[in-house]
Amino acid sequence: MTEAAIGVIGGSGLYEIEGLTDIEESNISTPFGKPSDTIVVGTLQGRRVAFLPRHGRGHRILPGEVNVRANIYALKSLGAEWIISVNACGSMKQEIAPLDIVIPDQIIDRTKGRQSTFFGNGLAVHVSFAEPFCPDLSGVLYEAARTTGANVHMGGTYVCIEGPRFSTKAESKMHRLWDVDVIGMTVMPEAVLAREAEICYASIALSTDYDVWHETEAPVTAEMVVQRVQKNVEAAKSTIKGALPLIPPVRDCDCATALSVAIQTARDRIPGRVKQELNLLLGKYLD
Repeated sequence: MTEAAIGVIGGSGLYEIEGLTDIEESNISTPFGKPSDTIVVGTLQGRRVAFLPRHGRGHRILPGEVNVRANIYALKSLGAEWIISVNACGSMKQEIAPLDIVIPDQIIDRTKGRQSTFFGNGLAVHVSFAEPFCPDLSGVLYEAARTTGANVHMGGTYVCIEGPRFSTKAESKMHRLWDVDVIGMTVMPEAVLAREAEICYASIALSTDYDVWHETEAPVTAEMVVQRVQKNVEAAKSTIKGALPLIPPVRDCDCATALSVAIQTARDRIPGRVKQELNLLLGKYLD
């Protein structure tokens, strides 16, 4: 099977990356089912990259329907140590204009009913998540985004809602009181599952609108999001290409060893079936 140390999860409007060479396609089955689409692995800027469109090609999958566990597990099985996630979002602050880029550093999770862990079924694991995005990878994305000419904001809180509907005005005003920076539907549970898989994860959040809180701007619509995403997807692609040479070959962040102090269940009490299914994630701690 082909391998790639860097994974890219494309969001709305980003269904492929031009310039990949030595392309191979991987149709991967996981213990959690099939990922969103075929994973395309190729060489870009001298690095092997695995690209996966979150919503499937043709945008067939709602945010709450994405099989995130399968997506993260599949990228892990290809050798991914880094994941660059592209996320369309709404701005919750005047200073973050549509078409700006945000590299968030915090999350508030308001999703409901999504499968947000690989573990359970006789195995208790509690990962640290105080810093939900990898600071090393976030820094790389910020530096790369600055070279695109886009207006880039380093840091900020991403509130992740269930969707697929957009917010009411009351909800939007509530989120503003929480001092969040952007709102979207896709960063969770990707971020926490990447942490459980010991993969460095960071987001390129593409601002498309002012949600529905702004008094003089039109409320967000799907048509508005599509039109503006098409404009800043090129900035996202340029950011990815610029980031690849900056990603270090060796990791020294806490993401790489997130499970080392997170497994609570006694090793001899972990069910054999669970050990087998999750060997990709846990094997080095169970030998």
